[in-house]
Amino acid sequence: MTPSLPMSPLPPPAVAAPGPAPSWMPWVRDPRRMLLASLSLGLLAEVLLDRARWGLGFPVLVAALVGTLAWLGGREGWQRARPNAWLLVPLGLVTGFVAVRDSAWLLSLNVLTAGVLLMLLAHFWAAGRVERLGLTAYPAVVLGAVFQALRYPPALVKQGVDARGLRAHAPRLLSLGRGLLLTLPVLLVFGVLLDSADGVYASKMDRWLSFDLGLDALVGRSIGVAFSACVAAGVLGHALRRRASKERGDTEAEPATPRLGLIEAMMLILAVDALFFVFASFQVAYLFVGDASSPAPGYSFAEYARHGFFELVVVSLLTLALVMALTRWTRRESPVAQTVFRTGASLMVVLTLVILASAMKRLSLYEDAFGYTLLRVYTHVFMMALGAALAWRAVTLWWRTERFAVGALVTALGAVVALNALNPEAFIARHNLERHALTGSLDVEMLSQLSADAVPALMPALSVLSEGEGAQLLNRHLDHLSQRDTVPEWNFSRFMARRALLQAGPWREPVNP
Repeated sequence: MTPSLPMSPLPPPAVAAPGPAPSWMPWVRDPRRMLLASLSLGLLAEVLLDRARWGLGFPVLVAALVGTLAWLGGREGWQRARPNAWLLVPLGLVTGFVAVRDSAWLLSLNVLTAGVLLMLLAHFWAAGRVERLGLTAYPAVVLGAVFQALRYPPALVKQGVDARGLRAHAPRLLSLGRGLLLTLPVLLVFGVLLDSADGVYASKMDRWLSFDLGLDALVGRSIGVAFSACVAAGVLGHALRRRASKERGDTEAEPATPRLGLIEAMMLILAVDALFFVFASFQVAYLFVGDASSPAPGYSFAEYARHGFFELVVVSLLTLALVMALTRWTRRESPVAQTVFRTGASLMVVLTLVILASAMKRLSLYEDAFGYTLLRVYTHVFMMALGAALAWRAVTLWWRTERFAVGALVTALGAVVALNALNPEAFIARHNLERHALTGSLDVEMLSQLSADAVPALMPALSVLSEGEGAQLLNRHLDHLSQRDTVPEWNFSRFMARRALLQAGPWREPVNP
């Protein structure tokens, strides 16, 4: 009998290697850990932000996002991000003010500013310098980061989920689906027939089955978690991306090729300087030296302020753009030509600052006559920021021209922080009450529409208004603040407003039964 030979073991079945990723799909570093982090941040965002009001939860969420970014990037990533870490300072301020101010205007401004800073931080997390960007490169980087971030959620799912494991269970899942398709119609038919056959059975089944699964809320929360997780995945993925060989901010922006001669540029500069000098002389003579307590002959306060204010602001903006364009495109081939150009452009900026001061004086006349509103206060701060940008333009004409853009960014961030620190609605309440003491005029309806930021400043109004007007003023704020904040909704202004209303005593008018 011939001995049987031992059978060699069969080779394991060949597993098809995953195909190459599509060209549009980016590389993701440690996809499973990033996927887990994104889902955790999405769940945290749903818990903190799915509220009637935003407050403390927003800065906590942003801090968690930045902390997760530092954790995923590791020690080496943080060391590379340190040159741009100064962006965390304004980011912390504007997100923190969400838990301080109640104004809807400031909430929108703070959230938008936080989004811009997060996109800049993500773009410059591992390389590059924020200060190397040109003026137009800032919006290009932010928008580009947003569009690039859209590619990461699908890439994260594809690279982080084991598709082969899911395919191995596909036959069982298909069998389960076919079983459900067979079972549900049969149960439905028999259930309807038995329900019609016995009334007692029908009533019992109605009671047993009359419960709310809350599927609408579950679906809504699931969509919210998925959306927030996609946002987190986009920010994290773009920050930890495999960088291209050359991106915006890696090197200094290349200067443009000058195409305009010095003579042509100086003719334009000197002509504009002469025009601005004549206009500024009249403005200084009337608004700052003469009697500006009354409007110009033939004008009312409103007509005089409105007639020239917006035109002067537009002139200031156009002058800033003109100086930037001339600085970029004018040939200055010798030190003398450079000095002449800088002197003429600096004079244009100085005269523009006088024109801008004239616009601010006109607005002040209008506010003295008619009081403060949110639009007027915000416009004041905008003009001060524009003046700071013009002054910085004059400085950079003589020192490091390429640094104007980052100075403009810092000026814009400073304006946002200044608005939050000013607390515009409390400022309006205080100054309009002071004006009421002088003129006897007060817009109670406008004051009643302010947010909780203004409530402590409105308390002195109780001593100068009638009981009915005081009740009208504060009842609206009582209604707004009647519902207590949860911990994620906690807000400092709402806390202080409730405290002030409690100290003021009951003002709500009795309701007839």
